[in-house]
Amino acid sequence: MPVRQLPEQLVNRIAAGEVVERPASVVKELVENAIDAGASRIDVFTDGGGRRRIGITDDGGGMTRSDLALAVDRHATSKLDDEDLLRIRTLGFRGEALPSIGAVAKLGITTRHASEPHAWSLSVEGGEKSEVMPAALGQGTRVEVNELFYATPARLKFLKTDRTEAEAIREVVRRLGMARPDIAFTLAGEERAPVTWAAALPGAAGRLTRLGDILGADFRASAIEVRAEREGVVVEGFAAAPSLTRANALGQYLFVNGRPVRDKLILGAVRAAYSDYLPRDRHPVVALFVTCDPQEVDANVHPAKTEVRFRNAGLVRALIVHALKEGLAREGKRTAANTADGATLSAFRPAFTTPSRPSNWDWRSSPTYPVNPVRAFEGAAAPAFAEPGQAAFDVGTPTADVRFEAAPAPDLLDRPLGAARTQIHETYIVSQTRDGLIVVDQHAAHERIVYERLKASLAKNGVQRQILLIPEIVELDEATVEKLLDRAEELCAFGLAIDSFGPGAVAVRETPSLLGKANAAGLLRDLAEHMAEWDEALPLERRLMHVAATMACHGSVRAGRRLKPEEMNALLREMEDTPNSGQCNHGRPTYVELKLSDIEKLFGRR
Repeated sequence: MPVRQLPEQLVNRIAAGEVVERPASVVKELVENAIDAGASRIDVFTDGGGRRRIGITDDGGGMTRSDLALAVDRHATSKLDDEDLLRIRTLGFRGEALPSIGAVAKLGITTRHASEPHAWSLSVEGGEKSEVMPAALGQGTRVEVNELFYATPARLKFLKTDRTEAEAIREVVRRLGMARPDIAFTLAGEERAPVTWAAALPGAAGRLTRLGDILGADFRASAIEVRAEREGVVVEGFAAAPSLTRANALGQYLFVNGRPVRDKLILGAVRAAYSDYLPRDRHPVVALFVTCDPQEVDANVHPAKTEVRFRNAGLVRALIVHALKEGLAREGKRTAANTADGATLSAFRPAFTTPSRPSNWDWRSSPTYPVNPVRAFEGAAAPAFAEPGQAAFDVGTPTADVRFEAAPAPDLLDRPLGAARTQIHETYIVSQTRDGLIVVDQHAAHERIVYERLKASLAKNGVQRQILLIPEIVELDEATVEKLLDRAEELCAFGLAIDSFGPGAVAVRETPSLLGKANAAGLLRDLAEHMAEWDEALPLERRLMHVAATMACHGSVRAGRRLKPEEMNALLREMEDTPNSGQCNHGRPTYVELKLSDIEKLFGRR
């Protein structure tokens, strides 16, 4: 088959296949053009999920008549001052968006530049450009896209439902709105009620206001400001406390020089920074903004400009991890079970139900009424009494081992975690503060303490170890034994020395001193399970931290152990002095705090 030059319309449609994947791609390109034009307000309207109509109006600089005529030609752009693709300071620069959209849809542009006496309009249908005509418009640019993909009907089959496409458009506008809090956005359409995000003040406070408007009040309440800078690269933004997580990584928003991107490097850095705080199946919510010299990042690696490549990727990753870890450590006392969102209060508040009664019901004929409220809440029936009124005073049998302690010392009440008052179910410590009470999970709390000690000891001079007088022999299956022996050197760094003891057995000769008398068999089984998830790409530091976390779990105060008052108070004081004590190293909360005002709300006292 001979080589031939493709016609211009076909070339434009091929380019449109790369740039215009769905209606959300059109919205992204047009809103980015409005941002580059210096708009302070952008209005977005869609109909039919963007399939029937997309309208973008801005109050930016607009275009002159000659610029408008040239803007719909391929590779014509106002975003580049010269031919240097390594110094891109705008969001759009390829010059493909408008001609690509016009090749597959009915495109109409009306714009007015400050130097023009009136506005000008232009239309493109299926790649055919009309003449530039006079029009009426106060300021800026209005772009309308109708009947998307009418010129390529096969592409319509690949679009999803109107609701799904509208949600994709909403996500695009959300990301661009987070990137530019100084611009007011309005998003409207038949599929949704209008949403307006007012322009925010400059600085971190304005950025948090915009993030709160988009991500919700729960993010605003738990947001931790993070920042790090080195060698001209700045990482800043907000990260949610470990109390706010998602089941996937869709709550992680990343921006490079104001451009929303999806970058595996940055996502991996976020996960590494939160590894000490969250379970493996939960993901944090963050909004991070990376600013660097345009020459240090290549934004020209993807047609949709959703991916970037850093010249010094290691520096960016290290800065992100440092910024997040520093912010989380600074706010480490935040409990993962915060009462600010009312979730904890709702768990305490019983929902009483009134039993249905026949119309001829008489309380004197029903010896089991009234129902004991405690039993009603627990789902158990109240016992019958000779006199019905006595049932109201029945509190049932005790549901916990409650041991009230003496009046606490006044100075302890002023400590962040208060004074221990009692232990219930031999698992939870209840402490009292000046303005509330705190319930502590003794195992989770001590687990974090042991974990931080192991990390500190390893960083300082290695983990102190104790030699067993008689080595403990642990029998395991041969595959598990091989996994453990392959990692014997890494385990030895944490004071756990093991040797082969024949097929299917391991001899434990040394254990970390911090663990005391550890259950070697259970510890080795847990370690082997975690190692099965590792691969050689996982950094050694991360692998060692997994070992430390597993050891800390086995060396902690177990649930079911009765503590003395002095032991409970000692545990609280250690929590106050331990970084990141709001969560155990598996991501579970170590304590729940209820303010006195919250308790008063439960009982209707305020």
